[in-house]
Amino acid sequence: MSTPARTARVQRETSESSIDLSLDLDGTGESDIETSVPFYDHLLTAFAKHSLTDLRVRASGDIEIDVHHTVEDVGIVLGTAIKQALGDKRGISRYGDALVPLDEALAQAVVDISGRPYLVHTGEPAGFELHLIGGHFTGSMVRHVFEAITFHSAMTVHVDVRAGRDPHHIAEAEFKAFARAFRQAKALDPLVSGIPSTKGAL
Repeated sequence: MSTPARTARVQRETSESSIDLSLDLDGTGESDIETSVPFYDHLLTAFAKHSLTDLRVRASGDIEIDVHHTVEDVGIVLGTAIKQALGDKRGISRYGDALVPLDEALAQAVVDISGRPYLVHTGEPAGFELHLIGGHFTGSMVRHVFEAITFHSAMTVHVDVRAGRDPHHIAEAEFKAFARAFRQAKALDPLVSGIPSTKGAL
């Protein structure tokens, strides 16, 4: 019996942004991403590569005002697509944990595909949230993206920055750690029979 494809496509249109996103949780990490925010493209490309998720994103929005709407809305759509693609979560490992360095930066992420949205996000150095990375992307957006993904995918996610000085390195280490932890959690485990929960549902 073949395993159902774990894919999703989500489109979202508001007065602030237009998003078309598709993904395959059982891909090889291929990506084709255009959000109109270059550093965000960089982070999402890293997420796709290191989570082995094929990801295509086309997004546009009112970036002449701020990148906030476009960045957050892509996070909302990504979380929604993850939830759809996971289906009933039958046979998944469920949990993932990764500690990832990027030069002087070090970030840890722990993921539980729990059905319960909860984010714990700690450790970014003082002033990180105010720093402009790549001239457009403020450090504060990192937490906003994780909030959007976590809530709309219904996952429990802990992200902790253990060390770091360069804002680019810190943000990228966070996304790579999240990607690696998610890769473990979404993986199909041949030893898991049914849904990995004593409740029988996630």
